[in-house]
Amino acid sequence: MADGDAGPPNQVRRLVLHGTRGVVSRCRDFTAQALADWGWIPADGEEARERVEDVLLLVSEVVTNACLHAGGPEELVLRNGEGRLRVEVSDASPEHPRARTPRSPALPGGHGLLVLDRLAGAWGSRDKGPGAVGKVVWLEVSRPPARRTGAPE
Repeated sequence: MADGDAGPPNQVRRLVLHGTRGVVSRCRDFTAQALADWGWIPADGEEARERVEDVLLLVSEVVTNACLHAGGPEELVLRNGEGRLRVEVSDASPEHPRARTPRSPALPGGHGLLVLDRLAGAWGSRDKGPGAVGKVVWLEVSRPPARRTGAPE
């Protein structure tokens, strides 16, 4: 495996979810454990540490959006490989995320999609598939390149 490789392709973790109580912290903890198992944590430099924090914030955002707008998430799926992480959150709502009227940055709430636009390499949503009600919101984050030995932090 080459330096900076995300490990074996198609490593997948799934967390089935019920309700909304404590679900955001459960999903963050689940993601942090997966990132540790896949070698993202401990991060080997400032850029890598920031990328891990970005991933945890993005997971919080998409899970929170499912809680606020879709009755709660049903499943969190993490897919690691080919130099990137894909996060998928499914819920039972057929309504796809859409930008709402811009809010003042000084006001709390309503900034989740802006966070996705800024921090995720790509994101979107899709219907669950034939015979299933709901959608999957997904995002992708590239793995930062491995820091060279002896490189300043």
